[in-house]
Amino acid sequence: MKFVDEAEIYVKAGDGGRGCVSFRREKYIPKGGPDGGDGGKGGDVIIVGKKDLSTLSDFRYRRHYRAENGRPGGSKNKTGRDGKDIFIYLPLGTLIYDKRFKEPIYDLVKDGDHFIVAKGGKGGKGNARFATPVHRAPLEFEEGEKGEEKILYFNLKLISDIGIIGLPNAGKSTLISCLTNARPKISDYPFTTLTPTLGVFNDEELSIVISEIPGIVEGASKGIGLGLTFLKHIERCHSLIILMDITSPTLFHDYLMLINELKAYNEDILKKKQTVVFNKIDLADDEICKKWTDVFTEKGINTFRISALKGYGIESLKRYLKDMVKRN
Repeated sequence: MKFVDEAEIYVKAGDGGRGCVSFRREKYIPKGGPDGGDGGKGGDVIIVGKKDLSTLSDFRYRRHYRAENGRPGGSKNKTGRDGKDIFIYLPLGTLIYDKRFKEPIYDLVKDGDHFIVAKGGKGGKGNARFATPVHRAPLEFEEGEKGEEKILYFNLKLISDIGIIGLPNAGKSTLISCLTNARPKISDYPFTTLTPTLGVFNDEELSIVISEIPGIVEGASKGIGLGLTFLKHIERCHSLIILMDITSPTLFHDYLMLINELKAYNEDILKKKQTVVFNKIDLADDEICKKWTDVFTEKGINTFRISALKGYGIESLKRYLKDMVKRN
């Protein structure tokens, strides 16, 4: 399924039903009064958060959503049936905007969250409502109110416990496939991952949602490479794994570049719990591994060493991540 994290749709709540003009006519009751009933309420357009969704791709094919109109009132003071509500399901982490305003009107963060984004119109009054002691045969009635209509913009920022970031070809796809049930495309060339990947690490005690963010290059915060397109998804991660290729001759420069790009995009990202994970230790000797571990440890940076391809250190990393999520 194609990953889509932005969408725009039109929504229209149902109109209220019109009131009825009717007079009571029954045998042996010579002076029947007005008995026109009210119209039914129009259906609402309701947004619902759903944890099983991870993309807005459904909105590529359907962009108009209309709730049902309320039914007209009937004789004998019968109220018209209310229009049926329409439900729109969105992935957690979706910001909902009314296109008329700059700020979001709602932020879906919990499974099952409900939000009425367009309210249905009230039903109109029937003529029975207008009867008075001096106005006993009213012909007045009300049309139902119009339902709200809006153009909505959705901006998805994935919510995950842990986000994996790094340069292209650092081994992010291989790592998430080792940690979770995700099966991203894995190849030996840069930018294999073109969209974020979500996976779940299931344990007897808890489930950890892990996201892989496409490779970040220098200038990403200014739109270079995949640029700003996916940096926003890092904002919703609770903790970060910064995956580094330990065989890189410019490893520390690569690390500083990543940190600077995150800072340039949003300084608050750097407040998250961070762990530097050195990958590809099967291709480096012990001296190189110890050197880089010491360099980062001296600077107070948590480190871990693995080979995602060979599986070295993966079980230890899983235990570490479990403990980290529990502490958070």
